[in-house]
Amino acid sequence: MPATGAKMLKMLENPETSIDEIEDVLRHDPGLTGNVLKLANSAYFGIPSKVSSVRQGVLLLGLRKLLQLVVASCVSAVMDKPVPGYDLPPGDLWRHSIAVSIAAEALVKDKKNIDGEDIFTPALLHDIGKLILGHFVRDELEDIEKIASKGVPYVVAENMVLGTDHAEVGAQVLTQWSFPRDVIEAVRWHHDPDFPEQSKVPVDIVYLSNLLCQTNGKGAEDDGPVYDLSPTVIERLGIDVRQFEAIASNVSQWVDELADALTFH
Repeated sequence: MPATGAKMLKMLENPETSIDEIEDVLRHDPGLTGNVLKLANSAYFGIPSKVSSVRQGVLLLGLRKLLQLVVASCVSAVMDKPVPGYDLPPGDLWRHSIAVSIAAEALVKDKKNIDGEDIFTPALLHDIGKLILGHFVRDELEDIEKIASKGVPYVVAENMVLGTDHAEVGAQVLTQWSFPRDVIEAVRWHHDPDFPEQSKVPVDIVYLSNLLCQTNGKGAEDDGPVYDLSPTVIERLGIDVRQFEAIASNVSQWVDELADALTFH
């Protein structure tokens, strides 16, 4: 994680963070500032007037959303690479990650009992473990696919052959990067939301969003289709599954609107 991103993570955890503090950090990284303003001006956010400064971005988007976009721009260079083993060409993992984060925000948009402020980051980073594990998956692909061909979920086949899976590895990466505990847990259990002793909303939302995006043609190697949803997750969240079709049909357009802005140079 770049140094600026690490500083911003600390700011995300502190509700007392001020606009002045953010501007002070970004002042030393003009490239990152440009990326953040590019995001703020993307069609996805639909801001009618051009955002020309960090301060204006905070006023129009809110402090937490701007900080999340800073973190996204910091990890984009890492996640925009090809991923051997998962047969993902450059950009595919990043696009799927954006799709899941957008779907997660859509799922919680009208849920007054769910805090949607903190869902963007774990959803964006849920598959980051694939960047590391992909090399090992490639070397053991034949054995993993042999197990998966018997109806075993791909992530379980990974674990059976390698002794770990991309969700566990991703959680270890984010622990090293000092991400908040809720983000790490959502990444760790995004394939198995019923495993933790105490259910957590971010885990459930990232799990649902990941499945929802797979029905939209993104990342289909991981899980089954939407009808394999955990009924306990649906019950815990009180989400109407009829929402899914509408969100899935919109995700592709939303991703296009944000993906162009998330392509940095």
